Amino acid sequence: QLRFVESGGGLVQPGGSLTLSCAASGSSLDYYHIGWFRQAPGKEREGVSCLSSGDSTNYADSVKGRFTISRDNVGNMLYLQMNNLKPEDTAVYYCAAVHVAKSSWPMVSSCAPNSYDFWGQGTQVTVST
Repeated sequence: QLRFVESGGGLVQPGGSLTLSCAASGSSLDYYHIGWFRQAPGKEREGVSCLSSGDSTNYADSVKGRFTISRDNVGNMLYLQMNNLKPEDTAVYYCAAVHVAKSSWPMVSSCAPNSYDFWGQGTQVTVST
């Protein structure tokens, strides 16, 4: 059973940067499409960026050019580098994954949260002065 622990969240001023980390255990990330999602208060969970097992990527329009998703398969880690943060980026951020045997990349590339099965507990990101 794949499990995640996110870290790296915190309070940052507008224009600042943070790097979120997601440590996976229980299975190798080699066999999963993975992604970052977020949920702001009073809003539905949304996809931020997703990464296929073959390293294809997709980003929400709101974060293109500012956020970068990456993985380290040796270390079984997932990262989200976030630059030029804005107050509207404030949310709880989650990493998640779906096994490649269950879903092909075209099925999950839209980064819809209900397409992903294994979830971390989330880390809070607050962008404020």
